[in-house]
Amino acid sequence: MSHIFDWIFAQYQDTPIYLIVLELLGVFFGLLSVLYSKRENILVFPTGIISTAIFVYILLVFGLLGDMLINAYYFTMSIYGWYIWTRKVDATHFIPITKTTAAEKKWSVILFISTLIFVWLIYLVFDKFENWTAYVDTFTTAIFFVGMWLMAKKKIENWIYWIIGDLISIPLYLYKGLVFSALQYFIFTGIAILGYLAWKKSIGKSPQTLLK
Repeated sequence: MSHIFDWIFAQYQDTPIYLIVLELLGVFFGLLSVLYSKRENILVFPTGIISTAIFVYILLVFGLLGDMLINAYYFTMSIYGWYIWTRKVDATHFIPITKTTAAEKKWSVILFISTLIFVWLIYLVFDKFENWTAYVDTFTTAIFFVGMWLMAKKKIENWIYWIIGDLISIPLYLYKGLVFSALQYFIFTGIAILGYLAWKKSIGKSPQTLLK
């Protein structure tokens, strides 16, 4: 067990203390955000905004442009999702969880491909294709972009994208040396599975409150 802890802390040997504290705070608010999303609670967005703002800064410092773009996009989509989720279908009910339409599936494919091309160009311009992780990072960025867009629109399929992206991100972040973030994605995977099951039970139902 001591070898595991030695390995974990060795990853942070040359990392400033303030960045470690920020990462822990980002992980904490990120976990809160996913838990609130599972419960269909509107607090998913303010907690998500705090987490993503922290990680935009951390990832900029580490030079992880793809991951930084993911979080900057999350920040923007959290504001959009906050607006969508609080819209009402009548005087007392909010927008329900629904399945993606045929048109939304086409837009998901377009968003995925567009993101791949965009992030690839960013890495190319800044000459960041120095490691195989950059290529994986480009792929996970596209997955998470679609997942966040679908979550903001309250589509149940968003969880499938989160699960796939989280599973890929666990070993990726371990390799990058961001151990706490890797642990976060491990927990995210479990919550995403539970979130999918919970949303499946609530599909089509219009909630009367978003604070539960």
